[in-house]
Amino acid sequence: MKGLRGVIGRVRGWRRGWHERSKLQRIDLYTRVTLCSITWFFAVSWGLLPLGETLDEGPVAMALGGAFLAANITQSVLSSRNLSAAFDDYRGTAPFPPGRLRLPAALQVLMTGLLVALAAVGGVKDEGLVLLVLDLPVAFAIPYVLIVPVRRFLLHSAAFSVAVVALLAAAGVPGGLLFGAFVSLVVVTLLVLVSARPSVWSLSVMWQAEEARDMQARLAVAEERLRFGRDMHDVLGRNLSVIALKSELAVELAQRGNPAAMDQMVEVQRIARASQQEVRDVVRGYREADLPTELMGAQGVLRAAGITCTVEGADGPAGIGAPAAVQAALGWVVRETATNVLRHGDPRHCWIRLARTRDAVVLEVENDGAGATRPLGGADGGDGGGSGLAGLRVRLGALGGSLTAGAVGDDLFRVTATVPLTARPDTNGHLAPPPEPSAAPSVLPEER
Repeated sequence: MKGLRGVIGRVRGWRRGWHERSKLQRIDLYTRVTLCSITWFFAVSWGLLPLGETLDEGPVAMALGGAFLAANITQSVLSSRNLSAAFDDYRGTAPFPPGRLRLPAALQVLMTGLLVALAAVGGVKDEGLVLLVLDLPVAFAIPYVLIVPVRRFLLHSAAFSVAVVALLAAAGVPGGLLFGAFVSLVVVTLLVLVSARPSVWSLSVMWQAEEARDMQARLAVAEERLRFGRDMHDVLGRNLSVIALKSELAVELAQRGNPAAMDQMVEVQRIARASQQEVRDVVRGYREADLPTELMGAQGVLRAAGITCTVEGADGPAGIGAPAAVQAALGWVVRETATNVLRHGDPRHCWIRLARTRDAVVLEVENDGAGATRPLGGADGGDGGGSGLAGLRVRLGALGGSLTAGAVGDDLFRVTATVPLTARPDTNGHLAPPPEPSAAPSVLPEER
């Protein structure tokens, strides 16, 4: 029972690990497993089945067949081990260690000699010999084709094919079988070339595109930080200079006993309070969410990730015609839910719907692919008690609104936000945040 539970737990762990991978990571793993599978498919089929003939051909043939099988399995293990390093070498992330090819090359020579010996003693005949020749170079060639240029690979493969055919001819193999062996070597060379290099090339291009998108996102964040820094400098730079000058003047006047020092300090206090308000306005404006902008951003980001995004009702009274405070609140919902759609599940489609009732605006964000893994509400504030959607509930609750999130069927997940039309911004024209603990007047209140 414990063993069965361990197997079930291991399977669940593999399944969880698969779903936690990004789409590109899944394609990467699938490509690597496929190339490894080709090696083992040849080893256990065309590399194994013809050796059954050696059982009826005496102890010498059996010994040669067993040695060929052992060398073939060892070569397949080394091929699977070297494939990851060959991937990295092809992508240019890390060079392939040359020393790791010595043992596979020696095994390739050994397997060729064993095959020729089997043909010489009559251990395999006719179609069986052709199948063994077809399997002979596969395990070595799959990693090798990724670490050398195509021209060199073709030249080395041609030289190997000529050498194998010549050795078989010297062992007394008939001309018809020699022709079949040569055709088998040509076919397997082309098969390895067209299956390995295009697959890894496509994967390399996708990784480069992913890295370019990451770099673009980091540059956008850095640019926005610079913009925010410039805004803060513009707001505070002049006022702080004036405060410093007036403070120095007040000190000098106070040292002389001049009552005008009091007037200068009152002016310093006024400028400081004005600066505090200006900083607060910059921060709130920087953090404010705009519904049309957030809808366009969500569509662009989701489509860039390969997710179809459909927006309904944004051009009607529920979108453009809604009060500014309502649009700001719903903008936050669009921003958070779009992020969650990207982070959770394996979605292919996302629907964003805006509708207006008699006294409220309703926003629905629905995506498929939620049944494969943890729903987006679980980690970000749904019933699981996270912070994302829970923070939205607090924000909307302060305006008299509500937010619900949950699964709809086996594969859909839906977030529904309702904001009353009576929601109003604060006196500064911004959406009022939830109540916060009181703070000293000189400390800026923290935004949510």
